[in-house]
Amino acid sequence: MTAYDPAGLHLEEAGDGGPLLLCLHGIGSSSAAFAPQFAALGGTYRMVAWDAPGYGRSADPEAPLTMDDFADLAAEVIRARGGRAHVLGVSWGGVIALRLGVRHPGLVASLMVVGSTPGSGTDPDKAAAMRARAGELARLGPEAFAAARGPRLLTEGAPAELVERVTATMAASVRLPGYGHAAEAMATTDLRGELHRVTAPTLVLCGDQDRITGPDASQALAGGLHKTAYVIVKDAGHLANQEQPEHVNAWLASHLHIATDPMPTDPDPMNHLPADPVPTRHPEPSRRKG
Repeated sequence: MTAYDPAGLHLEEAGDGGPLLLCLHGIGSSSAAFAPQFAALGGTYRMVAWDAPGYGRSADPEAPLTMDDFADLAAEVIRARGGRAHVLGVSWGGVIALRLGVRHPGLVASLMVVGSTPGSGTDPDKAAAMRARAGELARLGPEAFAAARGPRLLTEGAPAELVERVTATMAASVRLPGYGHAAEAMATTDLRGELHRVTAPTLVLCGDQDRITGPDASQALAGGLHKTAYVIVKDAGHLANQEQPEHVNAWLASHLHIATDPMPTDPDPMNHLPADPVPTRHPEPSRRKG
């Protein structure tokens, strides 16, 4: 049993068929963060994005939730919709996705993490700063809190309309106690020792101008995973999926196509080539992949 009733979750859903794609937002956001992905991928995949417990239109938790609780709750969402999913997580959502991959490998077809990290428990100063956020939210209130933090999630040259949208989404999404539980979960999490247990193929993306977690944290993830591709997204900050949606969506679609397409059982792959091969258009290689 999870520590939170899944019936209390608000879920945005789109698409009637295709593989399930579960989207987990960052610590200062909501399901609204994935509007660009719903628009691009909703015709091919069954899209589901949550407002995490205590966020947006989801009910408040009655007790603190750990990272395991968040991962187990995501597992319940997947089980209720067929029992297997691709999982896309941004920042905090990426940490949940990776823990989900460790705890429930049979439910995870593949993982995609954007601007994520092994957790704030990797460093005492990072953990303390993460814990301090709840007090800052209590002191400032959601609107002032979002106005102070929202712009830093994007590049300095991000369009004003996008900055306003990200800030407004944060102001409408965060509140206590949910945000405090999320921050404490991050402060106590260090995934570095368990990344090798993730069996699902994983795409790690990071904006080249990410001022929150930065490329180093994403590199730490990619280096600890067995089946991984690492992509730097040019001209993007922490929320690369919103700031450079066309580039990010191209990488996501490519990863999902590969992860969804079953491998041939015939030992001679030439027997599975189409009679008239159609060339595959890959995303523009303007980012570094390693």
